[in-house]
Amino acid sequence: MANILGNEKREQILALGRLGWSLRRIEEATGVRRETASRYLQAAGVAVRSPGWGQGPPKPAIETSTDPAVAAKPAIEVSTDPAWPPMPGRSPQASACEPYREWIEAGVRQGRTAMAIWQDLVDDHGFASAYASVKRFVAKLRAEAPRDAHPVIETAPGEEGQVDYGDGPMVRHPASGKYRRTRLYVFTLGYSRKGVRLLVWKSSSQVWSELHEKAFRRLGGAPRVVVLDNLKEGVLTPDVYDPALNPLYRDVLAHYGVTALPCRVRHPDRKGKVESGVRHAQQKVRGMRFESLEQAQAYLDRWESRWADTRIHGTTKRQVAEMYGEEKPHLLPLPIEPFRYYQHGERTVHLDGAIEVEGAYYHAPPGWLGRRVAVQWDALRVRMLDPRTGALLREHVRQQRGRRRMREEDRPKRTPATTLGLLARAKRAGTHVGAVCEAIHRRDGEPGVRRILGVLSLCKRHGLPRVDDACAAALALELPNYRFVKRYLERQPALPLTLRQVDPLIRELTHYRDLIDRRTEGDPTR
Repeated sequence: MANILGNEKREQILALGRLGWSLRRIEEATGVRRETASRYLQAAGVAVRSPGWGQGPPKPAIETSTDPAVAAKPAIEVSTDPAWPPMPGRSPQASACEPYREWIEAGVRQGRTAMAIWQDLVDDHGFASAYASVKRFVAKLRAEAPRDAHPVIETAPGEEGQVDYGDGPMVRHPASGKYRRTRLYVFTLGYSRKGVRLLVWKSSSQVWSELHEKAFRRLGGAPRVVVLDNLKEGVLTPDVYDPALNPLYRDVLAHYGVTALPCRVRHPDRKGKVESGVRHAQQKVRGMRFESLEQAQAYLDRWESRWADTRIHGTTKRQVAEMYGEEKPHLLPLPIEPFRYYQHGERTVHLDGAIEVEGAYYHAPPGWLGRRVAVQWDALRVRMLDPRTGALLREHVRQQRGRRRMREEDRPKRTPATTLGLLARAKRAGTHVGAVCEAIHRRDGEPGVRRILGVLSLCKRHGLPRVDDACAAALALELPNYRFVKRYLERQPALPLTLRQVDPLIRELTHYRDLIDRRTEGDPTR
């Protein structure tokens, strides 16, 4: 028998069964399930009232005697006790978890799940009851625990906006043809709770910034403060007092006159308004699938204007669209031109005083050899910044791959010590190797340091004797450059070149030299 009742409860059920009560009535009066009561009645030999009991032919009317000698039956006494009949409920038995109350309460305060608590009770304390007992006990403790207060953060119109990411609907990806989960971007104004919800496939610092621009355009203005999480697209280094913002995101907000206010780590309650907006949208699109991102965005926009904007907000008790109409005039006006996006990174200034960006070389000011600089570049300009202060060091016009840009004041007045050491190393490698490197430096100056390093790298790959012979051939043919030495070694890796093999090589390199001379003619930076 699954449930074992006490003697008092068992006798009560048997007495009610002998009175002819139905199982449903016994359950309502005693709180014991019908199946359990039925088993006890059958075991005691008490007839169980069937569901169809009482549906037979009507009983004959009871004859009323007029003989005064017949004593009238006494009236049935009615109990006025409010505790009777007993209210339905669970059997008044203590939980099996009661002896472990303090230990379970400590686990609940630590945020542990009921399953984890039950497993430790079984392993460490010999707990014999089922998991359901612990689950009910934990649910009761959590219901009795006082909840933390969450005050409503009130902001003035146009003062604050909150932004966050969530999970969007499943959309068929155009490249793979399979359904993929999209990312849901939500921007919510703090005063009116007006939201902008956009869908994207993936995120980056530029995508994150572009979504902000789209949100500002849809709202018709920008708030003065944006509250966000510490995600990498917006915050590089989280800090309570001085967070390091992503430079691209920082410049986009500065273009619109907006200040970023990152939340404390693991404290999302500061932006509870946008958290609610994310949950609101996720519940709407949960389980839905779309064939294209445009179709999903159109559905989300229609729902936003038809239902989300016309709802009565639970906190303000006013319509969102009405409050947005009051807030819109207080938003910052949008600039005339949109932000010009750029790429950014860090580079190390090479021994020739230049950095490399997409195959082209741009010189830094003197004193930055071997140091790291922050770099920003777009289709027109390349900017070098001090990584500590953000001050602009140099700005150059974009160059084609392989070309170089240097200001006249950045040209060194004397040969740096690092270059002199490099030339001394070339002389030690071989007589002809040193002569070729000297000729390269004499002709190209500091920009030729990379070619000198290229000649020395050939010594490691092909050996000093063969590279020295190749440099001797380059000096004899009056072509002392890295390209000739490299092609010489590639054409004949084991034996010296014959005159027939050298002749086409000379024509090719002579054409290359003439082409370089024509390109650099009149350009003092080459």
